[in-house]
Amino acid sequence: MQRIALRTRLRPGAEETYDKEHAVIPADLEAEMREAGVHTWKIWRDGLDLFHYVEVDDYAALQDRLRGSAANQAWQLQMNRLLDGDFDPAATGLRMVWEMGDPGQGRAPTTKEK
Repeated sequence: MQRIALRTRLRPGAEETYDKEHAVIPADLEAEMREAGVHTWKIWRDGLDLFHYVEVDDYAALQDRLRGSAANQAWQLQMNRLLDGDFDPAATGLRMVWEMGDPGQGRAPTTKEK
């Protein structure tokens, strides 16, 4: 499974409309996304900045599938009017710089643990 982070930005003044319209996505779009391997898609908003976190089987395959989806095309038209620049379907995500994992993972064992 892939974990993808994306960033988008709202147009000034679109915050309330975005929050209201994005509170629920169309059922047919959600079904297509799940069928395409999406396990989780979360969005946080900080002012105009949107941060997306996606867990998906294959992000490139998801993009290919949604590119031809009527439900996705309608949704993108609805949402893109609120964004400062359209959502780029070719975006590959933000590069991870650092991650804090579960305690004890990724560290050398101590003398007592050897």
